[in-house]
Amino acid sequence: METKVNITSEIGKLNAVILHRPGVEIERMTPENIHTALYSDLLNKRIVDGEYANFSGVFEKCATTYYVEDLLRQLVENEKYRQEIVTKSCKFDGCEYLIDELMGHPAEQLASELITGFAYRKGKDPDIYETERYILKPLYNLFFTRDASSAIYNQVLIHPMSYQVRKRETLIFDSIFRYLFQCETIHPQRLISNAGTEGGDTLIARYDTLCIGTGSRTNKNGINFLVEKFSKERPHFNILVQELPQTPESFIHLDMVFTFLDKHCCMTYKPIIEQNKGGLHTFHIKIDNGKAEYVEKPNFLQGLEDLGFDMRPVSCGGDDPWNQQREQWHSGANFFALGEGKVIGYQRNWNTIEAMNKAGFDVVDAADVVAGKDHPDKHRRCVVTFAACELPRGCGGARCMTMPVNRDEVEW
Repeated sequence: METKVNITSEIGKLNAVILHRPGVEIERMTPENIHTALYSDLLNKRIVDGEYANFSGVFEKCATTYYVEDLLRQLVENEKYRQEIVTKSCKFDGCEYLIDELMGHPAEQLASELITGFAYRKGKDPDIYETERYILKPLYNLFFTRDASSAIYNQVLIHPMSYQVRKRETLIFDSIFRYLFQCETIHPQRLISNAGTEGGDTLIARYDTLCIGTGSRTNKNGINFLVEKFSKERPHFNILVQELPQTPESFIHLDMVFTFLDKHCCMTYKPIIEQNKGGLHTFHIKIDNGKAEYVEKPNFLQGLEDLGFDMRPVSCGGDDPWNQQREQWHSGANFFALGEGKVIGYQRNWNTIEAMNKAGFDVVDAADVVAGKDHPDKHRRCVVTFAACELPRGCGGARCMTMPVNRDEVEW
């Protein structure tokens, strides 16, 4: 793989990204298992396909775009990697008896089965699997490629994942980065017991600063892991921590209430990021020559300002508190930067898009970018919007659906 892992900010020009087209795995949810799969509603794949095509098509116009299933197929074409991935996957789901059978499948079929699942066959498989239908479980959430791993500078953090249904995703991303990208991977729980981190809570603000959310997914031990790691690796480093509400599910990660738009502009869900409503806390962890100092801040935006970030906030949902709540629910704060001041997000959050337009961002239709009629590079600042009604029901937005691998450096 020619691409080298290098992410030193959220906003540097994107050079390479990993995506996953939602496959038949999302059709393998039912009302009985939907909550275990971490969804609040079933998705219509036929509609999802069209929505995702516009989303992914923008990336194909702007950067080298890798897809998980293609990368996984490359891996299992190698006998050594195939053996490791199949064995670990089957052991994880408690179906070791399938190892030899799966090992004999063609690479393309096997890659698909590792993602979409392997179905129970009556009379051939043990009856204990009949009620669950799938022996090797489908990876329902894989199109949220952000969460299972994070490129942090020139390493990749493999996140433990908070829920069992997503833990097998980490096997795939660990193998992809170790074997295809030849990159060092870091596992928090191998260093600190019960350390919890996820990619949606991990924002690389600058070469010397991480922004971390802590709530239902990333926990205190996960933050302690990051403090210990950077205390050993960097003489001076900053971690800005924002506490998040435990409920509802729209607040699962920091990037659901805050994302960087460029060096001087950010998207915020105002009640949390600017006001800390609900008794939430913000901490600056200052690492200086191996020692960590914890300083509480009045709010996240003030914490950024104290670290030298001159940020103008744009409010998710605009100025109306009711619209802020409605649009945050459907990932209205969850933007992904294609470069400085060039971001992509859902078209449906029109109050948010209008607020961005007033802040100086041209509004560009993703369909026009895909068709070659427009391009983010034609604009100084822009928000590329893609139409979606089904994808937002999965409880994630543009940043959730992307795993950036390489960006240009940003001059601060």
